[in-house]
Amino acid sequence: MYYGNIKTYDIADGPGVRVSLFVSGCRHHCKGWFNAETWNFDYGQPYIQETEDVLIKSLAPDYIQGLSVLGGEPFEPENQPEVARLMKRVKETYPNKDIWCYSGYTLEELQGESRAHCECTEEMLSLLEVLVDGEFVEEKKDISLAFRGSANQRILRMKER
Repeated sequence: MYYGNIKTYDIADGPGVRVSLFVSGCRHHCKGWFNAETWNFDYGQPYIQETEDVLIKSLAPDYIQGLSVLGGEPFEPENQPEVARLMKRVKETYPNKDIWCYSGYTLEELQGESRAHCECTEEMLSLLEVLVDGEFVEEKKDISLAFRGSANQRILRMKER
């Protein structure tokens, strides 16, 4: 897996101050998406053990509320093994930190028969507090929406399901 960016102080991709990982690779190719370079699975830097260690260390301060995973597409099957491992380590290390994940796939697609569903999907979903789902639709872009880019996207609280 590759990643395009890590933000160790992010206030745009979930509540509070967060650490955000932008993975590379996405097949949605949403028109008007703000970081289209992350569609390429080889964009950015290789995600290696040292990368994960940096993320875990960055989550340590008490003022960090949690981790956000975006892209690209975290739920592309090629990305899921590494993302699932990271999420599991975050939960083991910081059980009180929350995890948000942004996906162009809907929850229904992730839970059913889709190109995204693989052996890691259910584990990833079980580790999330929040899934922001649905493709970005430029015609439904709304900058007044909190934590999402277009009106069709949903903020799903997974622990309440």
